[in-house]
Amino acid sequence: MPSRTTAEVIDLFNRAFVTHAPEILDDLVADDCVMEAVQPAPDGERVEGGEACLAFWRALADDRATQFSPENVTVAGDRATIRWRYRYGDGPADSVRGVNLMRIRDGLIVEALGYSKTDGVLS
Repeated sequence: MPSRTTAEVIDLFNRAFVTHAPEILDDLVADDCVMEAVQPAPDGERVEGGEACLAFWRALADDRATQFSPENVTVAGDRATIRWRYRYGDGPADSVRGVNLMRIRDGLIVEALGYSKTDGVLS
């Protein structure tokens, strides 16, 4: 089976969070994946290894009290930029905007660096 394109991987990745379907992530993460979460400031939590990254993302995708909305996705070769909004409450201020810088190899996520417009801890 041919590997997925970067755009296909990113589309599936985003869909997992938008639809709260963590099982979509199962075949998208490389064994040597590294990610950096947006929290805690200033550097974010570094997660290494496919299983650890998958566990982190599955928990986030499964959280039905939140809502993830991609605002813009740009793909260039093996890299993608996802600009997003993450809502964690019902109020107008209960959200944060951010960006993920992604790298894909052989149809799998190998790097995901997250940055957000916050300086505190998300509720």
